[in-house]
Amino acid sequence: FFFHSCVSNRFIAKPCALGLKVQANGPQKAQPNAILEKVFTAITKHPDEKRLEGLSKQLDWDVRSIQRWFRQRRNQEKPSTLTKFCESMWRFTFYLYIFTYGVRFLKKTPWLWNTRQCWNGYPYQPLMPDLHYYYIVELSFYWSLMFSQFIDIKRKDFGIMFTHHIVTITLITFSYVTNLTRVGTLTLCLHDAADVVLEAAKMANYCKCQKLSDLLFLTFAIVFIVSRLGIYPLWILNTTLFELYEALGNFPALWVFNVLLVILQILHCFWSYLIIKAAYKAISKGKVAKDDRSDIESSSDEEETVPRSKTPHSTVTTNGTSGANGTNGYLTGGTCSEEH
Repeated sequence: FFFHSCVSNRFIAKPCALGLKVQANGPQKAQPNAILEKVFTAITKHPDEKRLEGLSKQLDWDVRSIQRWFRQRRNQEKPSTLTKFCESMWRFTFYLYIFTYGVRFLKKTPWLWNTRQCWNGYPYQPLMPDLHYYYIVELSFYWSLMFSQFIDIKRKDFGIMFTHHIVTITLITFSYVTNLTRVGTLTLCLHDAADVVLEAAKMANYCKCQKLSDLLFLTFAIVFIVSRLGIYPLWILNTTLFELYEALGNFPALWVFNVLLVILQILHCFWSYLIIKAAYKAISKGKVAKDDRSDIESSSDEEETVPRSKTPHSTVTTNGTSGANGTNGYLTGGTCSEEH
């Protein structure tokens, strides 16, 4: 998957992004400052109040300007819009392919419309080649996400996403080993539906197609809530909690499997809260609000573009940076939701 991602990004996604005039530049760079750079690289990227006050006296900057410099310096290491577009396009392509494959596969199975068929003949159910392929591809993809999250941007919900990947990989592996693959295919296909729309919304946002991005995000919100708070508990959890018990009785794998599925549902509730919150802002303000877990840090004073010297009208140069020509203002991120 890593190889395919690199090839796709370089030879398909990047030319498409450039053709759509997606910006290749990243967040605005912080103005060079040897003292602040040394603190940033050698001591801390998030200085506390005491250190900020010390730097303020040393540089003759106010605390707010130094905070802004550190925010800008942290954002400087974030990927460009072009890089994020390529990543979203790769994920969109995968989700669209695997969701289409899942739908075509499940249309031929008896358990799509009758979940009790998931347990007929269990555990002596043959492992069909199409089902095996479906499982291996999905498991490989989630393992790639598991490893890549440590080198990608660490967002605010890193812990939640880490938990999600652990639960998902454990569920796929456990259901494969215990031959609970029929209900597993239903779960996989159901989850892929919303992810397709989300990645499309992100690509539209990176292309600055705001109306299309807003429409896709609201569509994603509806699909996500209906599928994960409606169909998932009424269709998946119902058959694993009740129909499975009625058909086969009590056995250890049943409880392990259901605990993992319930944890997944708790994560769905958390993300649904964030999505509803963003959708509410979209409706009330006329556009999709910035996601709470955005990878670009924000500032309430972002309109101020230069650090203010503690001494009014000061022209004293400190470390090559004058009070009048201090650090540039903070560059805010985009408006659309990132991957929930």
